[in-house]
Amino acid sequence: MQKRLPLSLARLGRGGRGRPRRGARPHVIYLAIGFPPAAKSSAYRMRETANQFAARGWDVTVITLADESWEREYGLDRTLSAGVDPRIRIVGLPLARTDLETDIRAFSEARSLRPQQWIDEQRRQELKVFPEPVFGGWRPELEKAVLRVHQEHAADLLMTTCAPYVNLAATWRLWQEHRVPYVVDFRDGWSVDVIGGGAAFAPDSPAGRWEQRVLAEARAVWCVNEPIAQFYRERHPAVADRVRVVRNGYDEDCVPATAHRPDPEAGLTFGYLGSINFAPALLDSVLTAWRMARREEPLLARSRFEVRGHIGAGALREANAHMELLRAAAADDVVFGGPVPKAEVAATYGRWDALVLMLVGGRFVTSGKVYEYAASGLPVLSAHEVDHDASTVLAGHPLWTGAVGLAPRRLAASFTEAARLAVKATDADRAEARANARRYARGAQLAPAVAEAIETTVGTATTAGPNDNSSTEGGQA
Repeated sequence: MQKRLPLSLARLGRGGRGRPRRGARPHVIYLAIGFPPAAKSSAYRMRETANQFAARGWDVTVITLADESWEREYGLDRTLSAGVDPRIRIVGLPLARTDLETDIRAFSEARSLRPQQWIDEQRRQELKVFPEPVFGGWRPELEKAVLRVHQEHAADLLMTTCAPYVNLAATWRLWQEHRVPYVVDFRDGWSVDVIGGGAAFAPDSPAGRWEQRVLAEARAVWCVNEPIAQFYRERHPAVADRVRVVRNGYDEDCVPATAHRPDPEAGLTFGYLGSINFAPALLDSVLTAWRMARREEPLLARSRFEVRGHIGAGALREANAHMELLRAAAADDVVFGGPVPKAEVAATYGRWDALVLMLVGGRFVTSGKVYEYAASGLPVLSAHEVDHDASTVLAGHPLWTGAVGLAPRRLAASFTEAARLAVKATDADRAEARANARRYARGAQLAPAVAEAIETTVGTATTAGPNDNSSTEGGQA
């Protein structure tokens, strides 16, 4: 088990836990809201980043939220923590989204009588603290946390991963007071509208000024794909040479050892695994296409479609439009099985015959799951816009049906094509699919980025000791 520090930051700095600066191992503070065991897709990238630093001989202190906060929001996946390097220390802050509180005994009179007005006032107050709704009010506690961890054990580097973007305020505070160099990991770029495309806000807006100020001093800016990276190079030309593409990638332990052998007589199993946070209209298009394809193709008529993942946050996990659509599709052999623990991901892929990739957005969106899908060795049906970065990842995949858009008629044809590929795919086809995706292994993506962050920060990359592994997830340094 990794070291988990007390929730109360008042205890930090006491008890002689800090090391003296002279002769100490280098220390990175990692602002990673959503670190394991938070059941969030970003947890995988965070875990690998922290593991890479630990493997190179660095002390790592992760600042995230307390487990109780994630239980209220997206839930917990304890199996995620098994892959965290035990040398990593975790500070869980007692911060939580008050709007997700479901115990009415904790409601104020204003919230009870005028819930929408209460939410609106919450957002106004948050934006006064930092220009980010929902999370802006966390700024004071995040700043205190970073300063106290640094006081306890002086940091050589701060890694900050966004979202939430309020992390940038704490990053800037540590820079202002102690000149600790930092790297910003934009999983989703702040000023780029990754769903709609284009700029999310003006450069001279409060958020724009914050972004400009913080990025100007960053040692590196990580982006998950080339379109977002290019957006930032153009928006902030002074830091263009520091913008890096660091893709999410996949964990090699999520790939099944052998592909499932289809049984056409019994029917096939199509699967979707991932967060269900896209518009209900997208899910409706896919389910409509599934029904159309089943009417026209006998093989699909005796097949099933299994949907797995998290739906909604807080009290909306069970009561939402997505659940209504899935329940209505039960007559068409559509099954919703809930989230899949990290430790069971490979086995889940291992019993499916083909995958359905449902994604929002376009060229600025990749999604973490596309890498697992590509590496699974299974046929992949794309249910997203044609101009989408997922198409870049899947290009060259021998069992991909291609991006045809979201029209149900075209998706129905893709279901039929995916079924045909599942039945006819050879071992060589599956091996070629896996080999095509191997460059996206998460360790292969993050190891060079972490090494460069170390090099540009302290002048030389610390190498792993004789008993260190490059990553507990199987990535190579």
